[in-house]
Amino acid sequence: MMLVLPDLHLRLETDSGVFSPGRVDPGTRILLESVPPPPAEGDLLDLGCGYGPVALTMATRAPGATVWAVDVNRRSLELCGRNAAAAALDKVRPVHADEVPPQVRFKAIWSNPPIRIGKAALHEMLGRWLSRLTPDGCAYLVVQKHLGSDSLQRWLGEQGWPTSRVASRSAYRILKVEAGRKREA
Repeated sequence: MMLVLPDLHLRLETDSGVFSPGRVDPGTRILLESVPPPPAEGDLLDLGCGYGPVALTMATRAPGATVWAVDVNRRSLELCGRNAAAAALDKVRPVHADEVPPQVRFKAIWSNPPIRIGKAALHEMLGRWLSRLTPDGCAYLVVQKHLGSDSLQRWLGEQGWPTSRVASRSAYRILKVEAGRKREA
């Protein structure tokens, strides 16, 4: 499959058992077309990387940064690693969520989060990773309107992460989440 954006063309290997294996998911595409470039250096996070369209885009746009591609699906991580190697993006680190060193802090997080895992699990997952933003860091999340983007935006704000809607297209919302007060000790 090909990921074609104005600034890059990537061939991506996919397979059954991973999210959206037949095409780049529309929400992911909107995220990649809507957000500003990631910070040029530092640690960046693709939360729920799948086979890697977001991680590889981040790495292409910020070649001086290390991109942590995190997922709980081992098949996704394997495909993401192969796709990064095929694109010669050697600063992509596909790892299971439990394998990111605890001291790593992220200047940016980009994610098409797994909304369907349930509200409690989603909140726990976002709390875990958003608390690892650097003080000047931010996250961009793409969420379908009918899957709760507005309520998620409210919840994030209530938890101390200033959140704004920065784009809306085809029933998807792009939420920008700032580091705010929430950080791990």
